[in-house]
Amino acid sequence: MEEFYIDCDGIRLHSKLDRPAGLERCPLCILIHGFTGHMEEPHIIAVQKAMNDSGVAVLRVEMFGHGKSDGEFKNHTIYKWVTNALAVVKYAKSLDFVTELYISGHSQGGFLTMLIAGMCPEAFKAIIPLSPAWCIPDDARNGLMLGNKFDPNHIPETIVSDDWELSGDYVRVVQTIHVEDEIARYDGPVFIIHGDKDEIIPYSYAVKAQKLYKNAVLVTIEDDDHCYTKHLDKVSVAIRKFFSK
Repeated sequence: MEEFYIDCDGIRLHSKLDRPAGLERCPLCILIHGFTGHMEEPHIIAVQKAMNDSGVAVLRVEMFGHGKSDGEFKNHTIYKWVTNALAVVKYAKSLDFVTELYISGHSQGGFLTMLIAGMCPEAFKAIIPLSPAWCIPDDARNGLMLGNKFDPNHIPETIVSDDWELSGDYVRVVQTIHVEDEIARYDGPVFIIHGDKDEIIPYSYAVKAQKLYKNAVLVTIEDDDHCYTKHLDKVSVAIRKFFSK
């Protein structure tokens, strides 16, 4: 494992690169956590290990305001994360051992994965959204942010939850995003994993994404939640099967 920082316009993004043993050249997957998350969460580690076991290197990166990366959580926005992710893609393309590139993300990271795939469709062999939170723009336009209600036409300067505080700019930004535009721009394989008892992101959004993409498979983790706390082993099995093909 190599640990380092990737520069994004002066913002340092905490990164770790895990390569499968014995391979001089191999595919690489960028792997991104979710809202309030970080690269050491159990579901992120499980996915990383399953990919490594499949002969795929994994570049885990923490986005602006998360983990050990620069920036305050309160001030992060999806636009900032998009800029971060584009810098990470550029870095990954510069690595001489990489034969082909994938991107995967959980929750807000899955939402980001869908956006970046549409922006850089030629870059990725396939994408792997995990419980993708692409309901966020719809929720924001309807005055909802993870259970916190507000007037969508008069956005407060701060949105406060029991566990976090967020600038109103997050909502202002995400209200402008229409994920369907980026879905339409990506023609490559899409491998979606989602628990059907997800308590945070409606499973219906995974079903909708599978229908909208031109070439998508949806793996349903039955009776499981947002972070796969009941059947994480099934997520690992699904990842291994995907790369075995």
